Amino acid sequence: MTDSQKSAAAWAALIAFCVLTLWLLAPVLAPFAVAAVLAYALTPLVDWLDARLRGTVPRVLAVVLVELLVLVLLVGLVLLLVPILVKELPLMREQLPGFLEQLNAAIQPTLRKLGLHFSLEPAGIKAFVMTYLSANVEDVMGSFLSSIKLGGSAALAVAGNLVLIPVVLFYLLMDWDRFMVGLRTLIPPRYRENTQSFLVDADQVLGEYLRGQIVVMGVLAVYYSVALALFGLDLALPIGTFTGLAVFVPYLGFGLGMVLALLAGLLEFSATSGPTYALTMVAVVFGLGQVLESFFLTPRLVGERIGLHPLAVIFALMAFGQVFGFVGILVALPASAVLLVAIRRLRNSYMASGLYQR
Repeated sequence: MTDSQKSAAAWAALIAFCVLTLWLLAPVLAPFAVAAVLAYALTPLVDWLDARLRGTVPRVLAVVLVELLVLVLLVGLVLLLVPILVKELPLMREQLPGFLEQLNAAIQPTLRKLGLHFSLEPAGIKAFVMTYLSANVEDVMGSFLSSIKLGGSAALAVAGNLVLIPVVLFYLLMDWDRFMVGLRTLIPPRYRENTQSFLVDADQVLGEYLRGQIVVMGVLAVYYSVALALFGLDLALPIGTFTGLAVFVPYLGFGLGMVLALLAGLLEFSATSGPTYALTMVAVVFGLGQVLESFFLTPRLVGERIGLHPLAVIFALMAFGQVFGFVGILVALPASAVLLVAIRRLRNSYMASGLYQR
């Protein structure tokens, strides 16, 4: 075996080891991966603020200001749900029992034909509404705390991650440049020039990805708000804006927005246009929205910017989600973009090698 073959085998083994380690430690690495992605995206802003404030305040102030800005944006996104809940909860208390009774009367003939004996008891419906949708804060908090007790470990893990991510992000933003220098020193001198060139290309591709993703979020926020408003939904603006901005979390943002729109539509239109109108609204608006996002916006505005074919974008989301779970979905496109840069370089090296020229 030649030296080049030994080197290639060593690199392949190292890559395989890293992939296996990431796969096994995916749940533990989740908050660190999220913090690293945020640190990469926010470091230019921190550097810009640090340059403007240099000589007057330490870098830590720039880091704190950027983290506070991100926190305010996230809280603002969550607060979009407040007008939705404020309007829908009273409507649910008033209309849900009657709606479920109508649903029960509508499905009973079909169930009897199928030989099924099932009904929604009005007394049970009203008891459910009084227990879970009453204005009594003590009852709501009691139900919430009991649910936490049932899933204590999961709740504790989520709470731990919510605390850990800002802490990890703070240290990464403080010492990002130092971490990058430390990683570069681990690269053998003969590979540093090629590695630096690769990192520059990868950084450019990731920048294109972030800019494309922001455009997608903005377009979808406008689309969902306008489309729901055209159907006459009163809460079109908060629901549409939330859905569009939340698509940075693939599937989760879309699914939550669809549930909110369906609930708001059923409560608002059941008494006038009937539940069919609400179902039609959600099917049309979110069906077209998913087609627009999956087959046009993301492939064109994100995939083309980073050089990924639309089929490669869809495959990347599915493959990374299957292997790494939720974190894999979050990092699927940026990781694929970096992998694409590596594949292009390997292809160019192969085309220029004597092995190909033979």
